[in-house]
Amino acid sequence: MERPIALITPTHRADRERFALLCESIDRRLTGYERHYVIVNDDDMELFAEFAGPRRVILPCSRFLPRWLRLVPPFLMRNGRRVWWSFRSRPVHGWHIQQMLKIAAVLQLPEQRFCIVDSDNVIIRRFDIGAYAGGARSPLYIARGAISADAPLHAKWIANGDRLLGLPPSSFPADDHIGNLIVWDKDAVRAMTRAIEDATGVDWFLALCRTRAFSEYLLYGQFVRHSPRLMAAHEIVPQSLAVAYWDEAPLDRAGLASLLAAASTSKIALCVESFSRTPVQAIREAAGLALPAGASPFAPRLAGGAAA
Repeated sequence: MERPIALITPTHRADRERFALLCESIDRRLTGYERHYVIVNDDDMELFAEFAGPRRVILPCSRFLPRWLRLVPPFLMRNGRRVWWSFRSRPVHGWHIQQMLKIAAVLQLPEQRFCIVDSDNVIIRRFDIGAYAGGARSPLYIARGAISADAPLHAKWIANGDRLLGLPPSSFPADDHIGNLIVWDKDAVRAMTRAIEDATGVDWFLALCRTRAFSEYLLYGQFVRHSPRLMAAHEIVPQSLAVAYWDEAPLDRAGLASLLAAASTSKIALCVESFSRTPVQAIREAAGLALPAGASPFAPRLAGGAAA
């Protein structure tokens, strides 16, 4: 039985140009989804309003955040980063908020299955996401044994995930579930948040605010892997849909061309992390979405469904 698929993209004003490119590539090349939900800071709603359309919905993050968590004014940013504060935890930065927004959005939005597409991505090939993710079993991305015990970030995320979920300590090397165009099922997310609350004794959102060092994708993968019922509802996918660049040094046109040339035809997206400061125009050209001279990347076609 086919399950409708919705896309979720949390983003912010610093990534607006990259987000515009993502939208253009989705509208031109991605099919098989019902809605594209875009979640932005409340004070960014006007800035992103032009991207709304028949299948693209712009939503304020306050819709998904607990009332006790508040965004500080821009003039109180830390090192250029937005900060949320409360009396229940230490201040939380935007990157952690985006991870929690994905979980909250899956719980609150009406669809059963979701593909999370961060704004660092661009779709490079025509692809039916419904055929990939809408079947009876939901895809579960796994890179087996990819996390070593001395991994500076991931090993801690694994340990914190075990604690949050009430699981026994993982053995290393551990499986990795972090990727791009990751699919989640609502039933699994709902059960995952209940497990966090049972293990920590507090609301799942507060537990994550207090933990800080975690990965939303690892949490989901770790939880599903330990549930025979949920594993039966998932299909293991050993290959990511995206070719990704995670380094800090910016890529030039030659570097992007080399990255794509080495990618298999199963890769339907290119993800170049924004912290690399790779020029968006170079990514646009590499993805085959170069604009005519004088054209704007924020053309009206970004707002709608089908495109050229």
